[in-house]
Amino acid sequence: MRGYLAIDQSTSATKALLFGDDGALIDQVALPHRQIYPQPGWVEHDAEEIYRNTVQVLGELAARHPLQVAESVSLSITNQRETFALFDRKTGAPLHNAIVWLCRRGEAICRRLVEAGHESAVHVQTGLKIDTYFPASKLAWLLDARPDLRQQLADGDALFGTIDAYLIYRLTNGRTFATDQTNASRTLLFDIHQMTWDAELCALFGVPQVELAEVRDSNAGFGETDFGGLLPRPLPICGVMGDSQAALFAQRCITPGSAKVTFGTGSSVLFNIGPKAAYSDNGLVTAVAWVLNGEPTYALEGITNFTGATIVWLRDQLGLIQTVEETEGLATAVPDTCGVYLVPAFVGLGAPYWQPQARAAIVGLTPASTKNHVVRAALEGIAYTIRDVLDLMAQDGSVALQHIHADGGAVNNHFLMQFVADVTRLPLRAANLPELSALGAVFAGTLGLGIHGSVTEIAALPHGYVEYKPRMETAMSQTLYAGWRRAIDQVLAG
Repeated sequence: MRGYLAIDQSTSATKALLFGDDGALIDQVALPHRQIYPQPGWVEHDAEEIYRNTVQVLGELAARHPLQVAESVSLSITNQRETFALFDRKTGAPLHNAIVWLCRRGEAICRRLVEAGHESAVHVQTGLKIDTYFPASKLAWLLDARPDLRQQLADGDALFGTIDAYLIYRLTNGRTFATDQTNASRTLLFDIHQMTWDAELCALFGVPQVELAEVRDSNAGFGETDFGGLLPRPLPICGVMGDSQAALFAQRCITPGSAKVTFGTGSSVLFNIGPKAAYSDNGLVTAVAWVLNGEPTYALEGITNFTGATIVWLRDQLGLIQTVEETEGLATAVPDTCGVYLVPAFVGLGAPYWQPQARAAIVGLTPASTKNHVVRAALEGIAYTIRDVLDLMAQDGSVALQHIHADGGAVNNHFLMQFVADVTRLPLRAANLPELSALGAVFAGTLGLGIHGSVTEIAALPHGYVEYKPRMETAMSQTLYAGWRRAIDQVLAG
């Protein structure tokens, strides 16, 4: 049986995965990396640690499955999209910690550009909002703070890239400096109509446009790697996609009107709108879903900054839980939250509010509130943020949603999945395989290698899921959601 390798480099960890011919996951190895918080609102990763972990997880996977890994067809890559690195052209070594999509250090630059009237033009050209969620403002901040890095970038001695471009450069020993459109389009420096880096956008953010990564289709080749001698022969790198778009592809959301939510550190809801870009007036961004053989597909996207990370906060910062898995039992130990709402605005609010200055709050506490109520409120808060986005998609989309697909580690939390279905009033199809971002990149790779001839052929492959249908009375769902909106108003008023 042929094997397909994938690297899934996410916000919290790096995974190496081995898939079979039918898309079934054979095995995976994961290593977490440090979350670095230099000051409130700033988030960084050690890019060198990420690269070391990438090699290590592949090595451990090869040790478990030496024959299948040695005979694998290709390596595909999926990644946290907006996190970026600056690295040395000669050695590939990072010149600064990677700056993470969660980081808010570019807020002042974004505010200045919005006040100067640039937001509408930038939105039309990039599909995005001028927001520090995306790299351009944070890169501008870094280059202002470190003139030496600006000079290295201008001289061509340093390179800027999203995590996929950085890993490809390291894995190919500097022979390939390239990214795909799903990642390039998340920088605020990329024209999603011309599918090129844009000199005016670079000038607007003060970024030297000396050499940016070559932009290739998601199913293109990106060089070869033997993982520094770990593999007996070089493998082609084929299939590169940002994690959320890769999950949309793996969910077989290939027709306009289909949608999915990926539950990760943050959550991304993507709604396929077809081969032409369209825009939202209600806080959604326009994303390049993928480009295959020169043919683009676009999507509307709603982004929430802090979903799964909220549960990690309950564990690591408050000590309310020991493991993420125990949240389901604690939530179901009480019939409701007793009026408690947790608004997860730890690094501001994303869609549909786009309020970077907002901060998290637990609203509605009384002497009767317990740990169980707070944990349940945290899970319900994730569902409410999804409802916020889906309501906008119902307004902006030309096709009514019949159901929504779900993936990510949270699909194993049955309480959360059922509550999402209840509060959104939509059937939710939770994937049996949570690791769908990696599978989507693999599918793009099989298209590029000619193993699968079309997206229709991929759509016909087995696709298992558990369906959750709304069970809660509509009136109760609306009452609970109205309480959520009041809690949001309190946070925004503060």
